[in-house]
Amino acid sequence: MRDRTAVFVVFALNGAALGSWAPRTPALSERVSASPGVFGLALLGASVGMLIAASVSGRLIERHGARAVVAGSTIIACAALPMIGFSTSVALLAGALFVLGASVGALDVAMNVAGVEVERRSGRAIMPTLHAGFSFGALAGSVAAGFAASHQWSPGRHLTVAALAALVVLAFVITAVPGARPVHTEPVGKPRVPPIKRPVLWLLAAIALFSAIAEGASSDWSALLMTSVHGVGDGAAAFAYSGFALAMALARLAGAWLQNRFGATRALAVGAGIAAAGLVLAALASLPVFGFVGFALAGAGLAAAFPIALSLAGASGKRADGTGGERELAFVTAIAYTGFLAGPPLIGGIAQVTSLSVSFLFVGLTAALIVPSAVAAARARKREEAAEPVAR
Repeated sequence: MRDRTAVFVVFALNGAALGSWAPRTPALSERVSASPGVFGLALLGASVGMLIAASVSGRLIERHGARAVVAGSTIIACAALPMIGFSTSVALLAGALFVLGASVGALDVAMNVAGVEVERRSGRAIMPTLHAGFSFGALAGSVAAGFAASHQWSPGRHLTVAALAALVVLAFVITAVPGARPVHTEPVGKPRVPPIKRPVLWLLAAIALFSAIAEGASSDWSALLMTSVHGVGDGAAAFAYSGFALAMALARLAGAWLQNRFGATRALAVGAGIAAAGLVLAALASLPVFGFVGFALAGAGLAAAFPIALSLAGASGKRADGTGGERELAFVTAIAYTGFLAGPPLIGGIAQVTSLSVSFLFVGLTAALIVPSAVAAARARKREEAAEPVAR
């Protein structure tokens, strides 16, 4: 139980790191005197850093263990937060965001590897509950950022305090995080199939990718849809994503129970159906209230997709000695991050040539694609099991 609590706290710290700096973008943009276009390019630094780090972190975790990577990446993230707050130019801001993105990307994979180990120890699915920690951490970080901004704290002061608080929390929980340096007991010469050659991992990556595209679209475009299509004010429009995020956090608390009760494939399929229906409702609703309801449904429906996909990826890499899954998790995570990177501009491009409502119909279709991907992943996993013993 202590290890589960520690990993939940680490997930919350990751969410808080992202939730702390993102709401301060107006002040950061003013501080570096950047136009919206230039500032948008600086923000890409975080996404690029996350993608690169996720691609290589699997090998680091294999060599040093999840606990060491959790500790190191969190410390680097805490160092990057003040760098972001005190940046005085676009170049410095982009560099600081790249460092933060890289550290958070490595932390993302490492904490999920630790979560998979807790699952193996308990024999029950808990990944959605752990991801609820990330959601609540992001919510807490954003609330604290709003408090700091309303009290005229500079981004540098605010993010320095946030970083110090995170380091204190990390010191209390790090020893309980599972994943010390692994000692593999399998034969050294036993071959492993690379993740890129395993269809089941491509299908799990597709689930995570589709979920990331839908989540990113809801984050970046929901407010604009509510104002431009449904005619609500800017203040009210912001609650569309708030409802999405809150519904996702609450649904993740129940996600583990649903996965244990009905199985991963059914939980993914039902959730994807709810998310797709919610996004279509948000796009086509005749009354604004149904737009808000649609985004809440989308958040609830997508809640379990990403954590279950990562849980299954980790399980697919389990070795006979009980270790493994690091490279498989890193592979799926890296592909999913391309959805966060490419999804928002893709939605904007579709809206440019059609309309924002059509863009969200596309997002709804993307979420619906999780259903056949989940079914195909289950079948691919069965084929792998039938073909065993084939080393991975």
